[in-house]
Amino acid sequence: MDDVFVIGVHGTDVGRHLERSFTDLVEEAWTGALAEAGIEPERITHAWFGNYMMDFFGGRMLRGQEVVGPLVQRGVFPDGVAIVNVEGGCASGSLAFSSACQHVRLGISDVALAFGAEKMHDTRRPGNEVLEWMEGGVGGLNPQAFWGPIEELAADVGTEVERGGDRSVAMDVYAIWARSHMAAYGTRPEHIAAAAAKNHTNSVGNPRAQYRFPMTVDDVLADRTVCDPLTRAMCAPRGDAAAAVIVCNARALAGLPSEVRDRALRVRGHAVAGARRDARWDGERAPVRAIREVYAQTGLGPADVDLVELHDATSFAELHLVEDLGLCARGEGGPFTASGATARDGQVAVNPSGGLIARGHPIGATGILMLNEVALQLRGEAGDVQVPGDPRIGLIENGGGITGNDVAVCAVTVLEGAD
Repeated sequence: MDDVFVIGVHGTDVGRHLERSFTDLVEEAWTGALAEAGIEPERITHAWFGNYMMDFFGGRMLRGQEVVGPLVQRGVFPDGVAIVNVEGGCASGSLAFSSACQHVRLGISDVALAFGAEKMHDTRRPGNEVLEWMEGGVGGLNPQAFWGPIEELAADVGTEVERGGDRSVAMDVYAIWARSHMAAYGTRPEHIAAAAAKNHTNSVGNPRAQYRFPMTVDDVLADRTVCDPLTRAMCAPRGDAAAAVIVCNARALAGLPSEVRDRALRVRGHAVAGARRDARWDGERAPVRAIREVYAQTGLGPADVDLVELHDATSFAELHLVEDLGLCARGEGGPFTASGATARDGQVAVNPSGGLIARGHPIGATGILMLNEVALQLRGEAGDVQVPGDPRIGLIENGGGITGNDVAVCAVTVLEGAD
């Protein structure tokens, strides 16, 4: 087993890129990562492509191969690369990264690529198509298996799951989870709004973010209700983007120019965990088990983490994830956030980029976009959103899908800056 280093990572900005194709977005991400890595393109022999929604363009397969095909023809991307397509819901990008790291760690090759892309705005298809598919319960294969635990949780807190129409299944489930947390721990809508207001305000200086305007807690609470207690400002917007990351082992790193070695980031720890269907807040949920494994791998603890980019598909998610990651006690995520502890200059900076709430959530690209934000911070290159105090340890948490009362899969990564 070898150490793994991030030597090149780049993400496009997130937005409504109606005139840009998957290939256009991937080309920008790939060329940006390659320029940072300082390697010959031909050294890339294996790549993993994260994506969720391309099937809704007509069920075409070999998605990564289709996306890079025009780039190969133009000599922009090397020919003969073995591309593995990865689909893990919102964690697709992180799972692609996980596979690339494992490939290098095992010594199969010295260098590997992971990239992810998503277009959630397209004139050729209705925007709610994927939501209708999800409404059936993971493609309609077994709706009751999907909805059963969620309906039980809803009944426990005196409500019902709203279904049908053009609703977002994910937002409806997060609303049930939020109500459950509120009933168990006294979490308030104001606490959720504090996380949203922080992240919207954090995004103002981030050129990669889709929304870049400040908000107050009152602004967030006054916004249109999506599914009580969640307002629009608490819910991550759709977006189009791509991101790419190149990793290598120590042997390859030693042969690279000093300017690349100086900016390389060590993958200090990485773990992936799956859902426990009936897990409640004090149970062994996927994020809890993933972060426990990472802390065991690294010898680090919550107090050693300088900044976190986590999967705030809704702002409530940020409250329970700071608990899951051990940054505060179970049930204290709301007060902890409202106190300013997670501000950019707080005890531990959480989503200093603006998070998914402001940067946007282009599903297949999200995990690597989060990785890019942490890399910029650890290199001191984050500009107006830079965390003060020379951060050295950055953590990325990326969840994908829903299984019962848990995320279907959760990937946690710790990156360490150069000495």
